[in-house]
Amino acid sequence: MMPVTRTGAVVLLGARDDAHVQEVARRLRAETVDTVVVDTRAFPERTRLSLTETLDGIVVDGREVGRPAAVYVRGLHGHPLAFGVDAREHMDADWRTTLTAFREKSALLSGLLGRWERMGVPLYNPPSSDWSLHKPAQLAALQAAGLPVPRTLWTNDAEAVRRFAREGRTVYKPVTGGAATRELREADLADERLAALAAAPVTFQELLPGENLRVYVLDGEVIASLRITSPSLDFRQREAVIEPVTPPPELTRDCVKACEVLGLRWTGMDLKRDADGVPRFLELNGSAMFLGFDARGGTDVAGHLTRALVRHARGG
Repeated sequence: MMPVTRTGAVVLLGARDDAHVQEVARRLRAETVDTVVVDTRAFPERTRLSLTETLDGIVVDGREVGRPAAVYVRGLHGHPLAFGVDAREHMDADWRTTLTAFREKSALLSGLLGRWERMGVPLYNPPSSDWSLHKPAQLAALQAAGLPVPRTLWTNDAEAVRRFAREGRTVYKPVTGGAATRELREADLADERLAALAAAPVTFQELLPGENLRVYVLDGEVIASLRITSPSLDFRQREAVIEPVTPPPELTRDCVKACEVLGLRWTGMDLKRDADGVPRFLELNGSAMFLGFDARGGTDVAGHLTRALVRHARGG
């Protein structure tokens, strides 16, 4: 095998104008760390990326990157519905060609990450954990590992929904997220409403009445934990109060274990307490947002993440 080209650079994969990418890049450069931003939203229109047959044959915008010190994966923008992607005009003009182009884009970026994982580059997060970001797989894996999750059903079967709803108050939301969680009402169980399941499956889940928690884990350590108070069933965009809390040892242990089960080097996870006060895992995010929580909750997730990347760059 040919020797692998090693560099001390830290690579950030994501949109160059993404606030999280910009903040991490700013902090890395303040620490005089060589930083390479691969603008995945601008690829392939403007970002130039070339891979050769050798494992470290990787060139970004004319620069040989080889084996970087570490990689922060903010987002690949590999689908026309991905957050931050606006492909409406292209889809309207020629949806088949547009989907094909996005498939090719995603394949090359995934191959790039696969090479770096093969070379042993610390990836936040690696492609080998991608399976765990699909919630039907994620929650089942956590439950199988003995971690508390809500009673949940993913289905397009109307009768299965009715049986599930008879067991208690229920909420529903998309399988992939992206829309608000709503409580299932009696009217939602009518034939005409459940007929919508023929178009797409839906997530149904027991309603958890307790407090919302956001916990960040990095390299096997809980680096921040916040309690979120909201007047809404779904706290997103309606956070009344965000305050840091100290998780009890058993919750800390469970959060670290959840990352190990799913193969995540870092995550922001959402939990909610049930009627008995038990925190149940709702989701572990592979590329969690943190700037808003840092600003309102007084945490320093950005600092922890940056320091981890700096340690890799300096061989620590």
